[in-house]
Amino acid sequence: MTSCNLAPGSYPYAEEYDIHTSEKNLITAIENFKKHHPEYCIPNTITIQGNPTTLNDGRRKADDYWYHIYFYYSDTNQIVKSWLRPIDSTNTTFAFVSINQGLEIGNWKLINHDLKGKENSSEKEKFERLVLDGVKKELSYLK
Repeated sequence: MTSCNLAPGSYPYAEEYDIHTSEKNLITAIENFKKHHPEYCIPNTITIQGNPTTLNDGRRKADDYWYHIYFYYSDTNQIVKSWLRPIDSTNTTFAFVSINQGLEIGNWKLINHDLKGKENSSEKEKFERLVLDGVKKELSYLK
């Protein structure tokens, strides 16, 4: 696994982790992680401008380049946005994009841009420890 941050593209500030597995396997590992740790699933009480909404994992359209994934940190009431993108048939990028404070969508802060210094480092470490390590553990069961 490697981590990097390159600026060009639609998600220029995302913290990217290259995982040695296919996108399909990584999706399965994430689904299993959420099944075994439902506290990381998005609550059904999220809103946009006060109106109920949902954040679903997956591609927004069939030809979407990114497979979007959302996690929830109940201890800090934060929603984490991430995505997957295949590099090739055996490697996939797993990116940590942003954090929304609270269950009202619209309070997003981009990792490596809106968050600075210690706060940024702390959020990346938290993602790696809680989400990435858990997903990698689930991935090891698939091999």
